[in-house]
Amino acid sequence: MELLRSKCIWAVVGPALLLGGATATYGLLRPLTSPAPNAPLAGPTTTRVAALTPADVGAVAALDTLGRAGTLGTFGTLGAFGAAGTTPQQTYGGYAGYRGAILSHGGGLRDFYFTRGIFSDWRGYGRRGRSAWDTDYPKADRQFLWGLKRLTNIDAYDSENAILLTDPDLRRYPFLYMLEVGSMQLTPPEVEGLRDYLAAGGFLFIDDFWGTRQWDNFEWEIHNVLPGSQIVELPADHPLFSTFYVIEEILQVPNHSISYNPNGPTWEYGGYVPHVRAIFDERDRLIVLINWNTDLGDAWEWAEDPYYPLEYSTYAYQIAINAIIYSMSH
Repeated sequence: MELLRSKCIWAVVGPALLLGGATATYGLLRPLTSPAPNAPLAGPTTTRVAALTPADVGAVAALDTLGRAGTLGTFGTLGAFGAAGTTPQQTYGGYAGYRGAILSHGGGLRDFYFTRGIFSDWRGYGRRGRSAWDTDYPKADRQFLWGLKRLTNIDAYDSENAILLTDPDLRRYPFLYMLEVGSMQLTPPEVEGLRDYLAAGGFLFIDDFWGTRQWDNFEWEIHNVLPGSQIVELPADHPLFSTFYVIEEILQVPNHSISYNPNGPTWEYGGYVPHVRAIFDERDRLIVLINWNTDLGDAWEWAEDPYYPLEYSTYAYQIAINAIIYSMSH
């Protein structure tokens, strides 16, 4: 495999706290090639790295085994989120059961939480009812976080963090992931919650929806949240594409079926061309990043599968890491 080029930078990452515009301690990113101890900090450099190595793939597989065994904790299982059969409570840290769980499981408060938005759609709302929000959950989130911590020095919480759009604690998490928005049907309180979150400085990362029909639904819903906003193609020279990794091509990332049908299509529902689109606020701040006609979450979820093409999982990690670093440092 040709190793992908990465731009190593030194950047300050903002805290995982938005309430009242407060600030907290900052974490410092390190480049993928760290300087010698006590060496002076150098300026930006360029090196060649791979996002995932064969050893990484094995480690991700081991992580998945722990998750399936309940060691990492999931809904209704023994683990960090409480005893078996315990109904999760929507409190600090999303569906963590109780505030102490997120502290004990994650080793204390962290600078970054990969936070997934829970929202209403035409299929329903509940976790077990196969709603849109919980697609690939929680495996994709855990495996992405493993890669994030492997490839950067971001002080990230180790596990998933799902939270209602109506929860006031949503503002504690500056980065929000939502997917399958082609079936999204937000309630008025959800619209208000998401609008307030973005106005307070939050960043929304959209993934995994395909074709014109799903786009039309998402466009309708996001314009209810942000009336009058314009959706534009993110320019190829935008800093997000070179914040950490230099991304020179937008790939269409297919779902897991490509593993057992390598000659099959990478598109779904007529979504033949991948796009990275954006919404900027009145201060020209990037507040919504829209990955359309692509499935980054499946690439994280199946990164350990030796039959899932490495080029897709590599791209999926790279663009999400770039988005996190860009959003947390701007």
